Amino acid sequence: MSNKDEYLLKVEHLKQYFPVQQGFRKVPLKAVDDVSFAIKPGETLGLVGESGCGKTTVGRTLLRLYEPTAGKITFDGDVIFDSGEEYDEKGNVIVGADGKPIRHKKIDENMLPYRRKMQMVFQDPYSSLNPRMTVEDIIGEPLDVHKLYSTKAERREKILELMELVGLNAEHAMRYAHEFSGGQRQRIGIARALAVNPKFIVCDEAVSALDVSIQAQVINMFEDIQKKLGVAYLFIAHDLLVVHHISDRIAVMYLGKVMEIADADELNENPIHPYTLSLLSAVPIPDPETARKSKRIVLEGDVPSPLRMPSGCPFRTRCKYATEQCAKERPQLTDRGNGHMVACWNK
Repeated sequence: MSNKDEYLLKVEHLKQYFPVQQGFRKVPLKAVDDVSFAIKPGETLGLVGESGCGKTTVGRTLLRLYEPTAGKITFDGDVIFDSGEEYDEKGNVIVGADGKPIRHKKIDENMLPYRRKMQMVFQDPYSSLNPRMTVEDIIGEPLDVHKLYSTKAERREKILELMELVGLNAEHAMRYAHEFSGGQRQRIGIARALAVNPKFIVCDEAVSALDVSIQAQVINMFEDIQKKLGVAYLFIAHDLLVVHHISDRIAVMYLGKVMEIADADELNENPIHPYTLSLLSAVPIPDPETARKSKRIVLEGDVPSPLRMPSGCPFRTRCKYATEQCAKERPQLTDRGNGHMVACWNK
C-alpha cells in the first residue's frame, strides 16, 4: 500500500442522493446518507438490513458505478473520490459565514487503474451475464480490457485456471450462460470478478438467488478463495445466518444509515441497537425448545419513505425506546467498547 494505513478501504461520510421528480420540483431520495466504515486487507465486512435500506447502493457507489453525491473514498492508500466537504466531530458539514459548506479541493480520480483492484459479483446470475457470449469470452473479457495476456494460448490457460478455481469444468468453456443452473452462473460471475486478481470484491446478495444447498457451496468457495488470494469482501446480504458465518465484522443499515458495527460474534451475542435486536429475533432457530422460549421482537409501523425522512434518528418512528432527543438530533456512531459502534441515544 502506498501509505502505512492498516485499512484497504476507508469510506467517510458517503452520501448517494437520487433526484426524483415530484410535481414541478425535484426532491432528493437519500438512498445512502452519511455512511462511514473501513475494511482491512483480507477481511470480510458483512452489510445487512431489510430490503431498500441502501446496501446495494453502498456497494455500487464504492465502485463508482453510481457517482457519489458526497463523501470520501480511500482505497489502497489513494483517495479515489473526495467531494471536498469539511465535517465536525458530530458528522455535520461545516458551513461558512456565507451559509455554504466549506470545501477543500475536490478529488475525482480516473477509476480505470482501480477497476483491476476492485470488482463486483452481482445479485442476479441470470441478468449479469451476456447471453450472446460463451463462458470463455465472459471470463476472458476483463483480461481483454486490461490486456493481461500476451498470447491467445496464455489467455485460454488463465480462463481454464479460473474455471477450475470456481469449480467449473473445462468443457463448459464453449457453452452459453443459458445452459447453466443459477449456481453455475454465479460461479461464472465470480470467475469473471477474479480474472483481474482484485484486492477487494463487493458481493451483492451473491447467494440470495440460489438454492440453500448451492448457497453453502458458494459461501465455502468464497472462503477458500479468500484464504488462497487474500482478497477482502464487502458481503451484502439480508440473511443474518449467512453473514455471521462468512463475516469478520458486521454493519447493520437502516434507511440509508449505519445503526451498528461490531465483530460478527459480538454483534450476534451482544446486540445493542433496537433495530439489530429485532433483526436477530427474526432469525430461525433450529432447536424447537430454544425457539419456543425465544421472543420475537416485532416492529410496528412501516419504513418511512427516503423522500420524507423523519427528523433526528431515522429509526425513531418504529422504536419503543424513542424520546424527544431522538426526534431532535440524529445519534452518531459511538464506541461501546472493543470497537462495538452503535448509533442510539437510549441503549
